[in-house]
Amino acid sequence: MSSLVYIAIGGATGALLRYSVSGITYKYFDGFLPWGTLAVNMIGCFAIGFLWQIFEVIGSSPNSRAFIFIGILGAFTTFSTFGLESFNLLREGQVGYALINIVLSNALGLGLVFAGFILSRYMMSLIR
Repeated sequence: MSSLVYIAIGGATGALLRYSVSGITYKYFDGFLPWGTLAVNMIGCFAIGFLWQIFEVIGSSPNSRAFIFIGILGAFTTFSTFGLESFNLLREGQVGYALINIVLSNALGLGLVFAGFILSRYMMSLIR
């Protein structure tokens, strides 16, 4: 099967997961920040750090990497929506909320990639 098929199936899966997680998040959190986008992006940051380390240790096929990293996580997370929602907060005069969203998304996102990587490394060391 072509890598494109794996990416397409992963992309459909990631998009459906994103829709579900965003919907649940928006249902339970106040709307002063775009919590749904923040949630999917932070989950995606943690997942990519965690899975990248596992795949480096155990190895994986190019198709499985394409399926997960490009397909699922590529469709699950979204930088364009983050940009639009931050822009809309600024445009609506919500400068403080826009800055909170920008700082949280970037700082927390990088921190979660690191945390996922470290947790995965630790878990893999216990298995060996």
